Amino acid sequence: MDFLMMQNISETNKKLSVLLKEIRSCRVCEQFLPLGVNPVLKASSQAKILIVGQAPGTKVHQTGIPWNDASGDKLREWMDVDKETFYDENQIAIVPIGFCYPGKGKSGDLPPRKECAPLWHEKILKLLPNLELILLVGLYAQKFYLGKENKKTLTGTVKAYKEYWPKFFPLVHPSPRNKFWLMQNPWFEDQVVSDLRLEVHRLLNRNP
Repeated sequence: MDFLMMQNISETNKKLSVLLKEIRSCRVCEQFLPLGVNPVLKASSQAKILIVGQAPGTKVHQTGIPWNDASGDKLREWMDVDKETFYDENQIAIVPIGFCYPGKGKSGDLPPRKECAPLWHEKILKLLPNLELILLVGLYAQKFYLGKENKKTLTGTVKAYKEYWPKFFPLVHPSPRNKFWLMQNPWFEDQVVSDLRLEVHRLLNRNP
């Protein structure tokens, strides 16, 4: 790596560090957050993979560690990576649609707050020049990033995952609440997860 490239990486990381500090100080939707403000995300300009999920749950809110729950365990299993790799921000960036815990609804957590993604995502992406793959985990990530390219249902979008390559990879959310969906759609783990692992291994230079 030559000096100029190293200098560019250093400058981009400095800009990203400033931006992340600004995000972690954000109070735009504080009045709507029952547990208060605690934006949870990780990123480095060197990351090749970006995971875009929904919003932190209560455990993630309490610990400040993204995907630090049963959903995270399942996602790591699908990707076939250990925690050390998963949390290495130089390899994998983690930026949800909503950065803070949104609260509880009638049938689970509320949707991610609508303020975060339009306000911050574009700014973050501009400072992630090495991204080669964005995992869109769940409906809200797919709606924001795919827009009109979404199919009529989440199942349809996930089933058509190859249409969104090489930039995006839509996934069903790995929440335990979706265990029945996974049982009803065995093609997901047979085909989609298999291709996901191959792509993750390739990008992270891992042997399957």
